[in-house]
Amino acid sequence: MEETNRLDPPQMVEGDPRTLTLLDVNARFLPHEQFRQLVANIERDGHLTSTPLVWNDRESGRLVVLSGNHRVLAAIEAGLPTIWWMQIDEPLARQRQIALQLSHNAIAGQDDPAILKELYDELESVEWRQYTGLDDKTLELLEKVDVASLGEANLDFASVQFMFLPDELERAEAAFDAARSAATADERWLAGLEQYEPVLDALETSRAAYKIGNSATALGVILTVFERHLGELAEGWFDAVSGEPCREGMVPLETVFGVRQVPVETAAAIRNAVARMVKEDLAVHGEEWKVLDLMAAKFLRDELIE
Repeated sequence: MEETNRLDPPQMVEGDPRTLTLLDVNARFLPHEQFRQLVANIERDGHLTSTPLVWNDRESGRLVVLSGNHRVLAAIEAGLPTIWWMQIDEPLARQRQIALQLSHNAIAGQDDPAILKELYDELESVEWRQYTGLDDKTLELLEKVDVASLGEANLDFASVQFMFLPDELERAEAAFDAARSAATADERWLAGLEQYEPVLDALETSRAAYKIGNSATALGVILTVFERHLGELAEGWFDAVSGEPCREGMVPLETVFGVRQVPVETAAAIRNAVARMVKEDLAVHGEEWKVLDLMAAKFLRDELIE
């Protein structure tokens, strides 16, 4: 960070919201229905109940709204002649302005669903429930919350959210679907605490290596590196010295070949060979994988004859 000095305490200022300059580029958006609810709430209250952050750009003479653009717009539409705002009067570099704007948008608390449901259920008036601005999706989730089971547990947990690019999403969804299909409703999968730090270290190493800021993208890098070393998983199935099986079971082919996919020409040749062997009763339909057994045995036999 280029600037590490503290800001001077903002001043509380009352003025006409129409004199403020809204951001030209604002990453935060508000759906139309929520904006209309915000306007209705302000009209009912007669003033703002949360304070925008404004920067006094003395060079241009503008009062720039760094945070609270929608509240200012709603106050104007609600017809408020004046509002209160927090005003920074000291000079701010462009980097500091952006950092303030994004931090006010991004650093926000999250609702505990059990407590949120408990508080919402206390509201008997439909009007006050509407005032909260909770949307249908949130209310639908609240209906699924068991307050007794969540509220009394006093759980200590952290949430991790990963966001994938479209081309990464299909692979991630397939992995999650496979995990869900292998689990029952009452199962919980736990990893040892000693595995937690290495995972974080791996994410940090991936971010540093490719200058990545997003953890999901860093996870994608880890998956790519994993794909390159699929063949090393064979150590779990075969003796490292003799190459003989060390346990029973069905082995994923990627642990044998080291790749999940083969060129389409190769796949076509294998399919044709398998179809011919099944037709000639050299292989059984439904157990085509045994063709690999026959091919390997023939190769090893021919090698011994030579």
